[in-house]
Amino acid sequence: MTTAAAGEPNGSLVRRILLGSQLRRLRESRGITRESAGYSIRASESKISRMELGRVSFKSRDVEDLLTLYGVTDPADRGALLSLAKEANVAGWWHSYSDVLPGWFQTYIGLEGAAESIRSYEVQFIPGLLQTADYAHAVVTRGAPNLGAAEVERRVALRLERQKILVSERAPHLTCVLDEAALRRPYGDRDVMRGQLQHLIEISERANVTLQVVPFSFGGHAGEGGAFTLLGFPESDLSDVVFLEQLTGALYIDKHEEVALYDRAMARLTEESPNPGDTRDLLRGLLQLI
Repeated sequence: MTTAAAGEPNGSLVRRILLGSQLRRLRESRGITRESAGYSIRASESKISRMELGRVSFKSRDVEDLLTLYGVTDPADRGALLSLAKEANVAGWWHSYSDVLPGWFQTYIGLEGAAESIRSYEVQFIPGLLQTADYAHAVVTRGAPNLGAAEVERRVALRLERQKILVSERAPHLTCVLDEAALRRPYGDRDVMRGQLQHLIEISERANVTLQVVPFSFGGHAGEGGAFTLLGFPESDLSDVVFLEQLTGALYIDKHEEVALYDRAMARLTEESPNPGDTRDLLRGLLQLI
């Protein structure tokens, strides 16, 4: 699954995917090929494929024509799907950051904003949702040292804006497992790292945040494949998605058998790592060493 970005904070990217899935089921139930469906809306077979995967925006006229082709005549049924198409095309708040936001990451922000649960494992640094402003600034400048000051501040502001989902009315449950290396690798000076560790202690007290650390003493563990994030959604029609960030892009995995492997890895990490209370003690211990 690789989808283009779109959506408002409550998940229009997800609505796009859901609408595409419903259109696919309707087409298949009528035994209509993608080629025939494309012809009916003056488009190609590949356009139908992209629509059904939620990779493109929906024109109301196209949806209306497809519903007619698929035999959906009930006004209520048509109205519900056309309303879904309209909601799926609402621009997300992050579009105002398009000057500093890669297209492949816009997809993630749309999914993140619609998720009911976010489970992540990180080894390199503290995940963006848990970073302080000073730590985020250090991460951005370390990763892209040639950026101008204004662009750095824009990227930090975007990261802080994302964090608002953790205190929103529909806040997801965030489960984060950190390798101890992510805590010991310095970003910024001593004060920056102390502020970041203190922030982790405080935010881990929130009811919707579960923070655990895999200590060095644990040795090898289930996170040996590297960092990953699992996103779960309240919509029953939408499967969990695994997000793997790369240097120049990202991979989105939604095949059940592959997602299951990451789900088991996360389950092992949370079961075998020190509990949140012991993790806070570990963080306090590290604070004393800085």
